Amino acid sequence: MKKELIAHKDPKSPVSEIFRTLRTNIQFMSSNKKLKTLLVTSTYPGEGKSWVSSNLAVAFAQAGKRVILIDADMRKGRIYNIFGVLPRPGLSNYLSGVTENSQEANNLINYLRETEVPNLYVMPAGNIPPNPSELLITPQMVNLLEDLKQECDLIIIDGTPSKLVTDAVILSRIVDSTIVITAHNQTKKDDLQKVIRDIKNVGGNIAGVVYNKIPISSKKYNETYYYASKPSTQKSRSEAEQEQKREALRMRTAEMMNRKNETLSEEMEVPRAMKRETVEPEIEKTPEEKTAEVLREFNEYLKKEKKMKNDNRR
Repeated sequence: MKKELIAHKDPKSPVSEIFRTLRTNIQFMSSNKKLKTLLVTSTYPGEGKSWVSSNLAVAFAQAGKRVILIDADMRKGRIYNIFGVLPRPGLSNYLSGVTENSQEANNLINYLRETEVPNLYVMPAGNIPPNPSELLITPQMVNLLEDLKQECDLIIIDGTPSKLVTDAVILSRIVDSTIVITAHNQTKKDDLQKVIRDIKNVGGNIAGVVYNKIPISSKKYNETYYYASKPSTQKSRSEAEQEQKREALRMRTAEMMNRKNETLSEEMEVPRAMKRETVEPEIEKTPEEKTAEVLREFNEYLKKEKKMKNDNRR
């Protein structure tokens, strides 16, 4: 079983909690009508359709539901690889009736695989047939779902990308509800609208759209949920060290500013009278400056004497 099954490998992780939230939302959406069959599709490959359907099946199984996950992507199915089970016989073999052991062809239990997750069983895609779409519109497919409903609480079907082939659109007519997986910076709005329109045109029911592959930093990711108590990555440790250095620098700066403010406060408390009484030291004059000052005073004296004589004559 691969690490892709994070809901099983790490049930306390934030991602596992998101799948439990998705499980709850699906249950509330179908509260008026009991949900028995759920189809998972996407627009193009690589948007996380099989990953979401696998972990969602685990989330329902963890809630005590008896779940069967069917890999209906008979062109490029990979559910068997995610759960580590035998790929054949599978869905294509059951619908076509072509198996290695013809005596066990009618026994449904031979097409199901028990997984490490309690209450969860998998039906792989089986051999790649030449006509997958034609097999899905046969009465055998409807009969298969009806028979499996008697054996479990919920059937989750991992379909094909709906923009490339019509397999998932065909299945949407015979299931209770359908969810569409999209990916950040990968799914085009026009393609998503066309897939939703095609499903509704054939009478399918859309439960909602899952937005996958949203970029988020490791630090913010670990802070999104209180279960996340694992050791941080090397990048987050480096960020923590940088934050500690910045905090120490802020503390030193604040301490220096406090000291400076205290010094300014002490200077402001000095009485102004004391500052006015302070006498600046007298600067000693050079001989040339002293001689020039004496001559200036003597000239002023002569001017005053001359003015007084002129005033007496008058």
